[in-house]
Amino acid sequence: MQADNTAIRAGVIGLGAMGAPMAKHLANAGLLVSVWNRTGGKADELASEAGVEVAAGPEHLATRCNVVLTCVSADDDLQQVVSCMLPGIEPGSVVVDTSTVSPVTARQLAGSLSGADAGFVDAPVSGGVEGARKGTLSVMAGGSSANIARIMPVLEAISASVTHMGPVGAGQATKAVNQVMIAGIAEAVCEALAMAEQLNLPSERLLPVVGAGAAGSWFLEHRGRSMLESKFNVGFKLSLLLKDLLICQNLAQELDISIPTVEAAISDYRQLVELGDGDHDISGLIRLKRDVDGSTGE
Repeated sequence: MQADNTAIRAGVIGLGAMGAPMAKHLANAGLLVSVWNRTGGKADELASEAGVEVAAGPEHLATRCNVVLTCVSADDDLQQVVSCMLPGIEPGSVVVDTSTVSPVTARQLAGSLSGADAGFVDAPVSGGVEGARKGTLSVMAGGSSANIARIMPVLEAISASVTHMGPVGAGQATKAVNQVMIAGIAEAVCEALAMAEQLNLPSERLLPVVGAGAAGSWFLEHRGRSMLESKFNVGFKLSLLLKDLLICQNLAQELDISIPTVEAAISDYRQLVELGDGDHDISGLIRLKRDVDGSTGE
C-alpha cells in the first residue's frame, strides 16, 4: 500500500504509557505538531521535549492537525474526545484511534466523523509498553484503503508492522481476538510458574528451558523473571485488560459462543482489581495462582 505524500500535521491525544512514546516517535519522524492530555503536566513535559505545541483542548488540536492519533483508556473517553474535536476538525482529516474499544464504538465514531467529511481508522496495537517505546508495535487497522494510505507514515513511525484487517471495526475485532489469546496465555503461564515455585525448581534454569521450546511466548519471555521476583510495576495494567476482556465477553454473547478461558480471566482480574491491584501489570495474576485461598497475602 502506497503512503499518501500530502504533508501530515499530526496531533496526539492521550499521553499515557503507550501514547507518550508513540508521540515521541511521531516527533522524531517530523510529523508531530500538537499534543493534548487530560492531565496537563504530561502534555507540557512532552511538548517541551519534542518542540511542539500543547493544544488548549481537543477542538483546538483538531484545527491544527490533519491526522489525529488518539490513545485513551475506554469507549466513553474516546467518544468524549471525538465529540469535543468535531467542531474543529478539518474536512479531509483522519482520526486514527489506537485505543482498545468495541467495534460498535469504532463504527459509531466513523459515522460521526463522516458527517464532518473526516475519516476514521481503528488501529489498536499490540506489543506492550516496550513495543511502544521501541516503535515496534503491531498495528491491526480497520478502515478504508484511502484513509489507511493517508495515515500510513504515522502508523509506520510507531510500529514494525501494519495490517489492514478490513472496514472500520475490523481492527477492534482483531484486537479482541488478540486479548483472548493474551488472557489465556497469562492464565497458563502464571499457573505454571506458581506450580514451579511449589516444586522448588531453579528459576534461572527453568525460564530458559521452557522458553526455548513449544511453551515459549512473549509473556513468558518479558514477564517470567519479573513475576517470579514479584515485580508488577511495569507493562499493561491489569485493570485495562479486564476492560478489554469485558469487550470480548460482549462480542461472544453477540455471537452466541462460549469463551470459558476469558470468563475465568475476568473473574481473576476482577478479584485483583477489588483487592486494589488494578495498576499492577497483568502478570500480577500469579499472586492468585500462588494463593489457593485467593487472599494474595504475601
